[in-house]
Amino acid sequence: MSQTVSLTFPDGSVRSYPAGTTGREVAESISKSLAKKAVAIGLDGTLRDLSEAITDGKIEIVTREDSRALELIRHDAAHVMAEAVQELWPGTQVTIGPVIENGFYYDFAKNEPFTPEDLPKIEKRMKEIIQRNKPFTREVWSREKAKEVFAAKGENYKVELVDAIPEGQDLKIYYQGDWFDLCRGPHMAATGQIGTAFKLMKVAGAYWRGDSNNAMLSRIYGTAWATQEELDNYLHILAEAEKRDHRRLGREMDLFHFQEEGPGVVFWHGKGWRMFQTLTAYMRRRLANTYQEVNAPQVLDKSLWETSGHWGWYQENMFAVKSAHAFTHPEDEDADQRVFALKPMNCPGHVQIFKHGLKSYREMPVRLAEFGNVHRYEASGALHGLMRVRGFTQDDAHVFCTEEQMAAECLRINDLILSVYEDFGFSEIVVKLSTRPDKRVGSDDLWDRAESVMLEVLKTIEEQSGGRIKTGIMPGEGAFYGPKFEYTLKDAIGREWQCGTTQVDFNLPERFGAFYIDQNSEKTQPVMIHRAICGSMERFLGILIENFAGHMPLWFAPLQVVVATITSDADDYGREVAEALREAGMAVETDFRNEKINYKVREHSVTKVPVIIVCGRKEAEERTVNIRRLGSQNQTPMSLEDAITSLVDEATPPDVKRKLAAKKQVA
Repeated sequence: MSQTVSLTFPDGSVRSYPAGTTGREVAESISKSLAKKAVAIGLDGTLRDLSEAITDGKIEIVTREDSRALELIRHDAAHVMAEAVQELWPGTQVTIGPVIENGFYYDFAKNEPFTPEDLPKIEKRMKEIIQRNKPFTREVWSREKAKEVFAAKGENYKVELVDAIPEGQDLKIYYQGDWFDLCRGPHMAATGQIGTAFKLMKVAGAYWRGDSNNAMLSRIYGTAWATQEELDNYLHILAEAEKRDHRRLGREMDLFHFQEEGPGVVFWHGKGWRMFQTLTAYMRRRLANTYQEVNAPQVLDKSLWETSGHWGWYQENMFAVKSAHAFTHPEDEDADQRVFALKPMNCPGHVQIFKHGLKSYREMPVRLAEFGNVHRYEASGALHGLMRVRGFTQDDAHVFCTEEQMAAECLRINDLILSVYEDFGFSEIVVKLSTRPDKRVGSDDLWDRAESVMLEVLKTIEEQSGGRIKTGIMPGEGAFYGPKFEYTLKDAIGREWQCGTTQVDFNLPERFGAFYIDQNSEKTQPVMIHRAICGSMERFLGILIENFAGHMPLWFAPLQVVVATITSDADDYGREVAEALREAGMAVETDFRNEKINYKVREHSVTKVPVIIVCGRKEAEERTVNIRRLGSQNQTPMSLEDAITSLVDEATPPDVKRKLAAKKQVA
């Protein structure tokens, strides 16, 4: 056995240390100040305790400022929360407490569930424990000792967890002072390194191991950050997100609703459907003269989905159907007993359309687009307003092209996606290339060629944007059938939403035997590129509602103007104003109720009407209007003619404006 270990540092230098040297000792050998700041080490990319003996490999000293330390902060905070709970409520059993996105939780077995009023008490005790600054120390126990100790403490859930750990794996016990827990680690050096930038967020019920047949536990969620500034920013985003929640705004603006008889499908109201159709019309204009809009059947025999592979690997997420007659009269030989499926995606249907009729290389690329209604099963607990539904519309398209055309088509798609996002005000975009996963179809040579092309496209995207568009690579995250680009946009409060995709597919054309005739009169398999911009139209609308907090741009607002009168003397003039705006193509309603004008303004502001035109006796006599904008206390007087011209210009969609500007330049 070697008496020394060899460590490679980030700067490339190599040092030898005696076997048994700990990570803390390595940090101290570099500098005392670094050792004080260190919270863990990274060895060959894996975080380890400072107290752990090192082995040969590439080492990094991880400080609290390192982004990787955030997971340790949250992990340690979960342990401190568990200690605080058991100090405050002796006899409470701790179960599991993992780190999750933006925080952590811990499940407890307690006679009476926690209430929101308990959270400040627990936070106070957590700060006291952190102040004690007790070191985290690790011991390895035998399975028998662990079960005996936890059983003696009445920690029956921990005994069950010990039994679930595979034979041969170390049973690690972490102490923080006298309190200890079963944990795989790692942890920081001491509780004081957690800091106080944490907050307990909510309580909830949770079944043990997620099984409804098991006992109900009491769960506490928390969030923790490296600095108070980061915590404050996160809490601000949460508060903003709550104000912007599209479900609440959907009710206030009378856009849509959900109900139990249609779980996961949207009941669109008049205003919401108008907004949906505005989005669809906009997308149709953007595709005009470039894509053929098609429509594939909603219900297809399962044999097609077997050929595509979906029945094998996606069946759990599909809705299968038979005719009612087949169910009620299974003995009827004339009844159609076949199993059909509601389509979860449009791709197989588009391959059938491409295959219909012989295609020549001269016709390539063939671009097929569809606003296809698809259905996918989602667990009821995962449903979330427009963001996660079971029935939705994809702005889906598939480009069938030659291998030589692939780069140009990906760039064309990229330009379209970025232009659409820009029209909706999204300027911070990240484009990432997901490369081959372990399980995939197609030869390595095929993947090599595709990834090479897409890497070049990725470079071009960044170069053409002048660095405005950020790019990256996600190794191993590609689809099993080909590499893909993912487009993530950042909204007004800094949240990121993955929307658009461009995916290269080697699989479906081969499975369905799709081909075109090349210049040598040979049958050749096309490259199939899947492309979505909004992704789910419903989800994209939810993102837009939250991004704008319901204050939609005038061109996209479901109701653009309300004409409200101050007195009944102005009602006739109000009707004239409303009719003139309608004739100019605007969505207008009138409010001639016998109510004070301030009451009317407040009411329409709640429903997020962008423009309220106020008319009184004076305006009727002078043929003027007062324009009041959503969120403003000011009124702008204008002549009726100027007001219509200004509002119509503002309500013109950005793509239409560009076309009009281009025509003027040509003229």
